[in-house]
Amino acid sequence: MGKLLLVGAETERLSFRKIVPSDFETWLPFHQDPRSTQYWEGIPKDPFQACTEQFQRLFDRYEKNLGGMNALIKKDTNQFIGICGLLIQSVDEVEELEIGYSILPEYWKNGYASEAAIKCREYAFEHKLSTSLISIIHVDNLPSKKVARNNGMILDKRTVYKNNPVEIFRVKSK
Repeated sequence: MGKLLLVGAETERLSFRKIVPSDFETWLPFHQDPRSTQYWEGIPKDPFQACTEQFQRLFDRYEKNLGGMNALIKKDTNQFIGICGLLIQSVDEVEELEIGYSILPEYWKNGYASEAAIKCREYAFEHKLSTSLISIIHVDNLPSKKVARNNGMILDKRTVYKNNPVEIFRVKSK
């Protein structure tokens, strides 16, 4: 698992660390803002329950060596502003390595998701974790598609993932 986590990695403005249970209260506002999950079906409507389930999945990934999200820490303020990481996913019965990212709404539109996603791409290719990376994005989620494009990804296909219509964006190592 360690090699799929970017613990200790840094970008110009962000540092990566493992998520810990005490991050729950800081992350809860993500689920309290309806814009954060407006595109995704199957997420509990109760923010506390949604955050609880996300943290259970997150720690389950850590334990099962399925990659996972890293806490994104804004270096100049030491604030937790989002999550991003490399996740082993099964899409259309094919195992893929996904770059996943979510930013607390108060930090949207500052380029943090793109900065973190680019670091994940560089890290994955540098460590030869895969020759191809994806991001699974709901068809209506234009901001997330912009992050994928900023990360050098192109639309690979449309499919259904966890009962959601999605587009799979992909980037291949050079």
